[in-house]
Amino acid sequence: MRAILLGLLMAAVALVAPLRAEPFATSAPVAFLIDTTTGSVLLDKGADKPIEPAAMAKLMTIAVVAQALRAGETTRETEYPISEQTWRTGGAPSGSATMFAAVKSRIRVDDLLRGVIVQAANDACLALSEGLTGQQEGLVPRMNALAGQIGMQHSQFRNVTGFADPEQLTTARDLALLLTWLRTNEPEVYAIYQEKDFTWNKIRQTNRNPLLTADLGVDGGVTGASGTAGYGLIVSAAHGDQRFILVLQGMKSIADRAAEAKRLLQWAETSFQPKTVFTRGETVGEASVFGGLAPRVSLAADRDVELLVNSANEEKLSAKLLYDGPLEAPIRKGAPAGRLQILREGQVSLEIPLYASADIPIGSLPQRAFGAIYELGIGLVQGGHGKR
Repeated sequence: MRAILLGLLMAAVALVAPLRAEPFATSAPVAFLIDTTTGSVLLDKGADKPIEPAAMAKLMTIAVVAQALRAGETTRETEYPISEQTWRTGGAPSGSATMFAAVKSRIRVDDLLRGVIVQAANDACLALSEGLTGQQEGLVPRMNALAGQIGMQHSQFRNVTGFADPEQLTTARDLALLLTWLRTNEPEVYAIYQEKDFTWNKIRQTNRNPLLTADLGVDGGVTGASGTAGYGLIVSAAHGDQRFILVLQGMKSIADRAAEAKRLLQWAETSFQPKTVFTRGETVGEASVFGGLAPRVSLAADRDVELLVNSANEEKLSAKLLYDGPLEAPIRKGAPAGRLQILREGQVSLEIPLYASADIPIGSLPQRAFGAIYELGIGLVQGGHGKR
């Protein structure tokens, strides 16, 4: 893999200044903030650190139930029973978050969804799993399968409620990916996350999302807490053309969690503006070519490359062009050829694929021979360095 530092970016975003603000600081042990419209990562503090999801695991429970609805496996009017085991494990006797479902009652899927989404109800999670599979944790294999399908590479689910389990782990980046997937692919179910309260069994409970009424454009998300993980949340917020996903974990209290989440979203909404770094088809860099009619090929993105930049403070931005090289001829125009990474304060803020901007046919015999000698020389130099 070859990596080339690009000097173009600093000129493109015009962020060179003698004084530069320090990276934004947060009291959260783990924090991840991304604008999904441009793909820009605004804050990454332990985004890939293994964390306990706690009740945030319920996002995946809802995701697989939404899939079952879409597949016609169940309907929102289907009724599922509340078994004695579900009542004892996740209902009123459990002392955990519950919708207070009555034992041996039957409840519509539509109401169970609201129990999970609005009230974080464990009895509702267990009833949905039992209703769909016959087992309290029968949805777990589907949860792990879906995690793999949508690219949650560092997540493993062990139950449908988020109850503590040392093997149930995820990352802030994976949770952001999950919430983005759910909002994009299951909008009808996701819309329930905006509901401010839900009453069942004559007991009204308000939505546990502390930012839903904070005038920050928040339209969904969940909270989670445990004695070992601390207090966490994941929320989605729209601001103009931008869509932010924020994940926090490890806060000390409910109040600290709400205050820090609000502060971070306000910072994102007031401090950044989109900037076009490269236009579609514009040359980003070049990759060397082996055995081709030309020794190099220009690389470009297939869309405008936009990045959120801090409009109030200077930032340290840089870029890398990555490709497995040299590329071997023949090369067709539009073929995948590399990746562009834009780094903010040394961390990857945006990564996009790059494509060949031209056809490079196979070269003549002398050109191929020269390319082979050149690559052999490069390999010997690299090999010699590797032995030092």
